[in-house]
Amino acid sequence: MDTEELRRQARALTDRAGITDLMDRCLLSPDEGGFDEEWARAFHTEDVTAEMPIGTVHGRAALPAHVRRGTALFDRTVHLGTDTVVEVDGDRATVRGAQLNTHVLADGSGGVFLSAGHADTAPVRTADGRRISASALRVVWTQGPPPRLPDDFAPALAARHGAGGAG
Repeated sequence: MDTEELRRQARALTDRAGITDLMDRCLLSPDEGGFDEEWARAFHTEDVTAEMPIGTVHGRAALPAHVRRGTALFDRTVHLGTDTVVEVDGDRATVRGAQLNTHVLADGSGGVFLSAGHADTAPVRTADGRRISASALRVVWTQGPPPRLPDDFAPALAARHGAGGAG
């Protein structure tokens, strides 16, 4: 094997490791809180589009408040990811991974709401390293009582689900 091929392989492995690290840290972040501008810069591009069960948000500046509103529905959470498939194409990549998310409701009931599905993510290389330019969480199934949503969540969710449901 020649030196150029070794460099190419090393770059590919380094890219995949960096992307996997970004995705793992981002997946764990809802369980740790701290959704502020620093959090958003650490994971997302300025023009990110993030599609979540609570609605879609455009732009890094709007992301922290949107995520805080969603996570406020829960007292505690644990997000697990597996079966991650990473496809790298130079400065762009796609990532698909399965997710199982456990949520303890914040309404004092002690209820546990589970959701599972797939996350499709597009990390890109930036001057600050890999950052997520687009993500979409597709919930496949839920179990347990969903959180009671504030009235202003209903329009975005009704458009997505055909009703006012969470999952």
